[in-house]
Amino acid sequence: MAKQFASHGDMEDKKKSFIKLSENAYAYTAEGDPNTGVVIGDDSVMVVDTQATPIMAQDVIDRIREVTDKPIKHVVMSHYHAVRVLGASAYQPQNIIASKDTYDMLVERGQEDFDSEVGRFPRLFKGLDSVPGLTWPNIVFEKELTMWLGSLEVKIMQIGRGHTKGDTIVWLPKDKVLFSGDLVEYGATPYTGDAYHKDWPTTLDNMLAMGPEKLVPGRGEALMTAKGCKEAIDGTRSFVSDMFNAVKEGREAGKDLTGVYIDTYRQMQRDYGHLVIFEHSIPFDIARCFDEAGEYDDPRVWTAERDQELWHSLQDAVTELEN
Repeated sequence: MAKQFASHGDMEDKKKSFIKLSENAYAYTAEGDPNTGVVIGDDSVMVVDTQATPIMAQDVIDRIREVTDKPIKHVVMSHYHAVRVLGASAYQPQNIIASKDTYDMLVERGQEDFDSEVGRFPRLFKGLDSVPGLTWPNIVFEKELTMWLGSLEVKIMQIGRGHTKGDTIVWLPKDKVLFSGDLVEYGATPYTGDAYHKDWPTTLDNMLAMGPEKLVPGRGEALMTAKGCKEAIDGTRSFVSDMFNAVKEGREAGKDLTGVYIDTYRQMQRDYGHLVIFEHSIPFDIARCFDEAGEYDDPRVWTAERDQELWHSLQDAVTELEN
């Protein structure tokens, strides 16, 4: 029996949680759906990743209003993916902040990514007609930007490539709270279709060296101890490294994408198949690894058409072997 494309079979709403990390930080999580971070300063609120639509962002706003009436002035884009940023208009922020690399990716492939992600995971785009268009930053930085929300220092940083070219983290030095975006996943499959697998482990080492004691991953529950942060970071590193090394070995042995996929899928399914969105992500992940192990240093643009063709061809190859 053919598998349903990407996450078309995942239509059940998830339980939302709003967890206090410190006096200044909260995590909005939803059982493996994309997370949102909230930073509360002396005079204003910052949101890290917005949810996929303004309708879905409204629930985040409602949770924020349970703990503060301060204005939501700032939105940070951890990267350009539509599921993270298209809800920005709901907050009516003064500032939308992104790295220069994220801005460049929006220019290059923002609309294609929008169309692709809606096609892959329709449940995450509730109220799609409320999206006014692509989310564009009005503050663009390179490498690091420090903001002060009153007396609260907030560092917005690029510490290396990984999930995308423009990955941005938000760090509260006083509280040792880290918002990682999709550089770290916990209990969920890292999506690596736009990734730099060769760089990602070093980026995670840089993150671990910062000494986080609380961490909000891109997906999964918030980590509340230094030990938990290390576990999540190490787990993401293991997934990325195991997958890329397996693909690289297969490619060097002369196998084509389908052959490499079948071998790597079996290994990854054995070790990581329990993770959320595994079947959704793994064809895109392995395809990008195959490209990166060959002639494509930078990720190719995903389109809705390319998504369908590649995902079905690879998943169907595994299904045929299993039958």
